[in-house]
Amino acid sequence: MKSAFRHLALVLAGMGVATAAVPASAQAWQSINQRQRTIDARIDQGVRTGALTRAEAGRLRIEFRDLVKLENRYRRSGNGLSMAERRDLNARYDRLSTRVRIQKHDRQYRR
Repeated sequence: MKSAFRHLALVLAGMGVATAAVPASAQAWQSINQRQRTIDARIDQGVRTGALTRAEAGRLRIEFRDLVKLENRYRRSGNGLSMAERRDLNARYDRLSTRVRIQKHDRQYRR
């Protein structure tokens, strides 16, 4: 009985490690518009709670606006977004999302 319990504990622990290692790209798919809303809301929330300083929020918002402009340029250049353009935008939004997370948790607080 002890070995069965130990085996079950090892299996469950292994499953926890396996699910924790899932990259962000494997999470539920979000449209670019949804990603924009999510990132914008995270920046707003960081400003409200003081987790983002005004300077950090300003830099993140400039980068966010630049991505929106890039998306608009991509959409005007042809028939919507090509797969390469979508991949490029998704990679850029991934990097921006990471920067928002890092800035919110860098222990610099607005006073």
